[in-house]
Amino acid sequence: MTLEYQVTVSTEDVAFAGTIDDVYITLVGQDGSSKHVKLDKSKFAFHKGDVSTFTVTCSEDLGQLLEIHLEKQGGIIIKDSWLPAKVEVESPDGKVYSFPIYHWLTDSKKHFFREGAAVLDFQETNPQMIKTRKKELKNKKNLYRSEFRSLKTFFYYYAMKHWREDAFFGYQFLNGVNPMMIQRCKTLPSKFPVPSNMTFSKSQLTLRTEMMKGNIFLCDYNILDGVETNTINGRKQFLAAPLVLLHKNEDDEMMPIAIQLKQKPGKDNPIFFPTDSEYDWLLAKTYVKSADSNLHELNFHLLRTHLLAEVFAVSLQRNLPRVHPVYKLLIRHTRYTLQINFLARKSLISESGTITRYTASGGKGMLTLLDRSVSSLTYRSLCIPDDIADRGLEDVPNFYYRDDGLKLWNIMHRLVVYITLIFYYKNDGMVQNDAELQNWIQEIFENGFLRRSETGIPQKFTTVAELVKFVTMVMFTCSAQHAAVNTGQYDLYGWMPNGPSTMQEPPPTQKGKADEARFLSTLPDVQTTVHILATIWLLSMQSSDARYLHEFVEEHFTEDFPKYKVTMFQGDLIKLSEDIKSRNENLRLPYTFLDPKLVENSVAI
Repeated sequence: MTLEYQVTVSTEDVAFAGTIDDVYITLVGQDGSSKHVKLDKSKFAFHKGDVSTFTVTCSEDLGQLLEIHLEKQGGIIIKDSWLPAKVEVESPDGKVYSFPIYHWLTDSKKHFFREGAAVLDFQETNPQMIKTRKKELKNKKNLYRSEFRSLKTFFYYYAMKHWREDAFFGYQFLNGVNPMMIQRCKTLPSKFPVPSNMTFSKSQLTLRTEMMKGNIFLCDYNILDGVETNTINGRKQFLAAPLVLLHKNEDDEMMPIAIQLKQKPGKDNPIFFPTDSEYDWLLAKTYVKSADSNLHELNFHLLRTHLLAEVFAVSLQRNLPRVHPVYKLLIRHTRYTLQINFLARKSLISESGTITRYTASGGKGMLTLLDRSVSSLTYRSLCIPDDIADRGLEDVPNFYYRDDGLKLWNIMHRLVVYITLIFYYKNDGMVQNDAELQNWIQEIFENGFLRRSETGIPQKFTTVAELVKFVTMVMFTCSAQHAAVNTGQYDLYGWMPNGPSTMQEPPPTQKGKADEARFLSTLPDVQTTVHILATIWLLSMQSSDARYLHEFVEEHFTEDFPKYKVTMFQGDLIKLSEDIKSRNENLRLPYTFLDPKLVENSVAI
């Protein structure tokens, strides 16, 4: 018996995406695998923007398709790369499986890609069903063999298993992909009327006494209030503007204790507590996660890393010559940034982009939110020592974003001090008289920060110390900060209920109405979920030619002293990486986003 599978391969419609190499594929199903076969191509197959269909024959039914293996083989002389967008496979029974790729293939090795909709199979809320499904997947001989060895797979399955838990919900405000919202709460806002005599935890602690001890924390999403929400597949979407109160308990866990989903208090805006019904509390937390993911993606990821990195890069190229010390320090932190932002504008935030079409804040809301985010942007919030101090988080335990981030900042700051202060700029006057340097910062202030002096961004440099701090901020923003808010997206958002891009029902106006059916109907639909998962999978991947923080592939410095200090800088990073690895061995959930060996030099994805 011969069975035919129709394989449709789409190549991205971007420059240099096509290939003239031969492409091989293997289909992997629950009941077996196909042979590793060459896709016989026509003249234009696998070219930029091409969509071609092929037939793969099998001697037996493979069952439900789980993954594909792709391999590109070419000539020895001509080196060729390929950027496939997706592969769709129609089985003999007519079922279509979609495999999102969006990843450069630059070598002749096999690359493994999972079926995009397979993640949705885990949306059953019955724990036994999830347990059974996981056991089935574990027993498949070829399933995700390489991926289970990676931390990414561990994080994803951890999120899938623990997403309902209050401790994991609170943990993510410190060490998730958006550690930028939480702040110590010294006075409860009047718009959030939680009773000050409310008791919680085993010790019957009161909110008033714990606030006095510094154990109460707040996340206020007021920036989302009134943002016009999207319409997806003809259905109006919803986005909360919540307030979240958290308590650092006796076990040093950050636990949610109260959630209000709208900014203005009232009878139609109840405050939810952990003591409420299971689905009332779960639904409230999920609205928070949806709000957090929308704000994270547009403000803390797109604006504060991608777009700022572009501002720094363009001004660097326009104003500083290649021999300038600041150019030498920063040019490696601009690699691929303009290219990746071009692709983001085309594929993510354009009129037909994924973010525009499949998030609650897409469309007009995106412009409003970006405008508000620019208005709220400050220089101090971009400098992690100042930001941590301003949010009152200096002594919060188990805050690994802060711990690793401050150490990285200090290592970068030390390098900049040695190279600028000690070697090149002997006094403040040399900085003041450097016309090229002053043009660089002036253009950043005028075009990047729209001449908004209230941001605190320097309009000019008057001291070496000012220059050192600003250059350190640029280095940190383009590398470490981007890694902190980008790398873990699939780890944590890959399990959709842990960070829904949109909600299909309005926030509840009263308690006692939520149940499993209401909860499931509120989550994004299948089409939205597939598109978002494909996108965050792409955004979380590291390119085959990635360059990391400790790597100096291009030697811009020629003098012995700065070259020696670069070597010391690399040693400091390696030592920090080893320290992080040792710490993580004792953690149930390791924090790796700011491990220097995993932090890319630039905003390159």
